Amino acid sequence: MKINIPLLALALGAFGIGVTEFSPMGMLPIIAGDLGVSIPTAGMLISAYAFGVLLGAPLMTLVFANMARRNLLLLSMAIFTLGNLISALADSYNVLLLGRIITSFNHGAFFGVGAIVAMNVVPPEKRAGAVAAMFSGLTIATIGGVPLAAYIGEVIGWRPAFFGMAVIGLITMAALRLSLPAMVNEQKANVRNELRVLGKKPVLVALLLTVVSSSAMFTVFTYIVPILQDETQASTMFVTAMLVLYGVGLAVGNVLGGRFADRSMDLTLIASLIAVMLLLVMLALVISSPLLVAPLILLWGIASFALVPPLQAMVVQEAAEAPSLASAMNIGAFNLGNALGAMLGALMISAGFGLNAVPLAGAATAAVGLAMVLWFRRNRSANANTTTANA
Repeated sequence: MKINIPLLALALGAFGIGVTEFSPMGMLPIIAGDLGVSIPTAGMLISAYAFGVLLGAPLMTLVFANMARRNLLLLSMAIFTLGNLISALADSYNVLLLGRIITSFNHGAFFGVGAIVAMNVVPPEKRAGAVAAMFSGLTIATIGGVPLAAYIGEVIGWRPAFFGMAVIGLITMAALRLSLPAMVNEQKANVRNELRVLGKKPVLVALLLTVVSSSAMFTVFTYIVPILQDETQASTMFVTAMLVLYGVGLAVGNVLGGRFADRSMDLTLIASLIAVMLLLVMLALVISSPLLVAPLILLWGIASFALVPPLQAMVVQEAAEAPSLASAMNIGAFNLGNALGAMLGALMISAGFGLNAVPLAGAATAAVGLAMVLWFRRNRSANANTTTANA
């Protein structure tokens, strides 16, 4: 895909949001020590963000349904900037928690509306690739932005890291304002219609598939550090390298998923889910060998994020009559999958199965997703044949 300035602006916003969402994981001990709270209490900063996304995605989309899409993107980044400024200036845990919650409200609206905008600034045959281009900012954040924020937090302090995120927000607002047309909604959005479309069976299936697919990813990714430390007996340097390698895999998977989804969304989903399932089973079997673990983590990252562009494009396609709410809810579904995956991994560990069984739980979740795609595809084909026969 040729250089597209609007897509670059959207990718920059995705980068900032990705860094904001994930960087506190690397700064928890510093934040906890500075604010005088425990690590689990500091961990609530991450959980609060996820629940804020779930609440903010539909709320922002419905309340500002008739706002021009460029203005809604600008509003979401203004909320992002304000939340990070509050976080940077926080002198107590409660103020920081408030800043995190405010910041989270931009997440669903930006990615939901941003995906629609991305698909509208390219030819129809490039739409899944455009979504992938926007999400490339998120994958780049996992490779470089999150480690950099963690380093800044360690060397300078966690507040300058949040100030840096606020600066990214301001730059993104300028880029969006200069590169995007107003994109005024020609037809006024109808909240009832948005909710009706959200209730359509194909849309609900697509959203549920996002929950299941992201659960397969986060069941393992949430505990990848202790898995590598305890089961692989890896050094700190090796663990850090694997996290970067996984981030590289996400970036590659994002590009490949967008390209192949423009040819066939269904086949891209099927191939990716089969790959995730097999790779996680293999990871569980060879977890004690660093030499075998490294390539598997890279390939797992590729397969995991190859699912994102086709899933987002599928939701927008199935909700074409009123895509804004459905697109935003898909981002919320991804975050719900994040939370459920972490819970599933915790259950496996608490039940005594051990860390080496966590990848098997992720593989089983991917198998559920694969069954859903195959069922949905067959059901859609049957409906199409019935419609053709009736005609």
